[in-house]
Amino acid sequence: MNQELLSVGSKRRRTGGSLRGNASSSQVDEEQMNRVVEEEQQQQQRHQEAEHTARNGELVGADPRPGDQNDSQQGQVEENNNRFISVDEDSSGNQEEQEEDEEHAGEQEEEEEEEEEEEEMDQESDDFDQSDDSSREDEHTHNSNVTNCSSIVELPIHQLSSPFYTKTTKRVFINQEEFKMSKPGKAPVNHGLVPVDLKTSKEPLPHQTVMKIFSISIIAQGLPFCRRRMKRKLDHGSEVRSFSLGKKPCKVSDYTSTTGLVPCSATPTTFGDLRAANGQGQQRRRITSVQPPTGLQEWLKMFQSWSGPEKLLALDELIDSCEPTQVKHMMQVIEPQFQRDFISLLPKELALYVLSFLEPKDLLQAAQTCRYWRILAEDNLLWREKCKEEGIDEPLHIKRRKIIKPGFIHSPWKSAYIRQHRIDTNWRRGELKSPKVLKGHDDHVITCLQFCGNRIVSGSDDNTLKVWSAVTGKCLRTLVGHTGGVWSSQMRDNIIISGSTDRTLKVWNAETGECIHTLYGHTSTVRCMHLHEKRVVSGSRDATLRVWDIETGQCLHVLMGHVAAVRCVQYDGRRVVSGAYDFMVKVWDPETETCLHTLQGHTNRVYSLQFDGIHVVSGSLDTSIRVWDVETGNCIHTLTGHQSLTSGMELKDNILVSGNADSTVKIWDIKTGQCLQTLQGPHKHQSAVTCLQFNKNFVITSSDDGTVKLWDLRTGEFIRNLVTLESGGSGGVVWRIRASNTKLVCAVGSRNGTEETKLLVLDFDVDLK
Repeated sequence: MNQELLSVGSKRRRTGGSLRGNASSSQVDEEQMNRVVEEEQQQQQRHQEAEHTARNGELVGADPRPGDQNDSQQGQVEENNNRFISVDEDSSGNQEEQEEDEEHAGEQEEEEEEEEEEEEMDQESDDFDQSDDSSREDEHTHNSNVTNCSSIVELPIHQLSSPFYTKTTKRVFINQEEFKMSKPGKAPVNHGLVPVDLKTSKEPLPHQTVMKIFSISIIAQGLPFCRRRMKRKLDHGSEVRSFSLGKKPCKVSDYTSTTGLVPCSATPTTFGDLRAANGQGQQRRRITSVQPPTGLQEWLKMFQSWSGPEKLLALDELIDSCEPTQVKHMMQVIEPQFQRDFISLLPKELALYVLSFLEPKDLLQAAQTCRYWRILAEDNLLWREKCKEEGIDEPLHIKRRKIIKPGFIHSPWKSAYIRQHRIDTNWRRGELKSPKVLKGHDDHVITCLQFCGNRIVSGSDDNTLKVWSAVTGKCLRTLVGHTGGVWSSQMRDNIIISGSTDRTLKVWNAETGECIHTLYGHTSTVRCMHLHEKRVVSGSRDATLRVWDIETGQCLHVLMGHVAAVRCVQYDGRRVVSGAYDFMVKVWDPETETCLHTLQGHTNRVYSLQFDGIHVVSGSLDTSIRVWDVETGNCIHTLTGHQSLTSGMELKDNILVSGNADSTVKIWDIKTGQCLQTLQGPHKHQSAVTCLQFNKNFVITSSDDGTVKLWDLRTGEFIRNLVTLESGGSGGVVWRIRASNTKLVCAVGSRNGTEETKLLVLDFDVDLK
């Protein structure tokens, strides 16, 4: 039997059974039952009065009243000899529970009023609930946290966490005697308690790992219901004490010491230990009016020698034989021991480590539980880790308010995370404000576009480059010097490099507009280039590549080997990879000017390349995409599915997004060669995809159909159109796009004069108040 003896729900059923049996056999027992009912009603009335007096606007805490267990669940647990976390479930048809709910209806109304007062403090949590899509993702992640709990290692009882509160009875009970994990490789029986998803590992998990999973599973079940269920606050002090009637304020000072540690000890294994840990070893009133019965000590020794199931059986029979007043006495002794917050028992560092496995939405809900949980959930280092997971590199430093509310905790990393979430929401469903319109290239084609920080650089076949402010939309300066159209460019910090049909490269100072160097050497159009630190590699229609020092303007190396125009190039500081119209991809050592590998396999021109230092990905007019190993030169995967020229690609963390002239966009896993998503459907582009970018959440694509579309990277679902040209479908084209975290820059125009050449700047940033 692995049922919790201390589950008050079970005791109520047993008590009820005892009362009914005794009432039918003895008038004395009926009178005792009436006295018990009267005493319970008086106690409940005193409890309500105490709560009403103590309620002073503080955060609400936990409801100590238990509910009934599900009988079928009890039967299942009794058949198992392993120790499990058991979660009591209310009996929907229990009349006593219904009466109790009616008695506390007034209290629930008062709780709802207090919840409304907390809304201002909980604004961050509300932000996470505003986005329907985000909420569904959070809920899915939250559920997965519960169902992916693995229990495949034996864990000593003193290493278990303490009980926590659940949706139904506001409590999770731990059977201190019978909690035992299954043996490695064997799935424990699922009693409908904490769902188990046993991993295929043959080795036991470290007890620390099990501790983390165990704790997080409890939190994941309890947190969503804490705010509306908990009716009184936890009392945190140097020692963990049990609850008494009424609310007590949380003591923040005990958790803000210089050491940062909360005094704690191993989780007690007996109720005597529980009372001692709670400081109640000498405080609990014991019955001293009678002498201990003969043989009590011998019986206790015998009891300790029994196995766990035997102890449960003995206690089960003992409870059934007790009178109502005796059962009530047991409840009064036992109940307070389970009304504790297990997080407060842990050192601060360990508590933070446990909370670090929560989703941000659950962290925000945890902050609403009590002051100490708010201190933990606002920890700056905790939110820094969350920011790292989201790729947020900088904390948000906002101007502090002149008047700071008591208890206000400023967490720059949390502010940064909240801000990023709001920005993502703006991308998904925020109001599309009128974009800034940047005009200056007349009716010429914008051939290249760079965007970094607040600076935009556009190159055109009108022989010029223009530097724009992304904030004001003003043209800061025009870079004049080329005698042919500009067809390639790169930018880093204050340096701009451009390549032209006049066969030269120029190095510009973005601040002054001065041409620092003119790089001569190519004998045809400079069609592509790639900048890495102080060196730039250029590819030309003369079939050669050149490596330049941008500080001195000298040509350091010339790479010869292609027999047709070089169309694309990538450089990581160590290797140069080039694709050309000769159907070849070549890997070079620029220092020795030698070709290390010639990657053969394409049957038509190579138009696009991506290189991450390990893999080379090439896109060709033959409709295929090939993944190569840069060290061996072997073709790892051939990605098929597109029907035309792959015009653009982007590679990040083994995820490749490719855009094609067949109007589709595909998402690939280059490790497996699988196509994860195809961005199509009724909202797909109606013409060739011209450009694309993606981050961990979104894919942004532009097309000859005059639109810019936003897609969900994970699901491949269409989200919305970000740009729709009025001349789209009749000549309007979006040539290039560049996006940052908060802005989108689009180079638009037309091939027949129906759309004016311009840049559109869309802003998705949030206002800092």
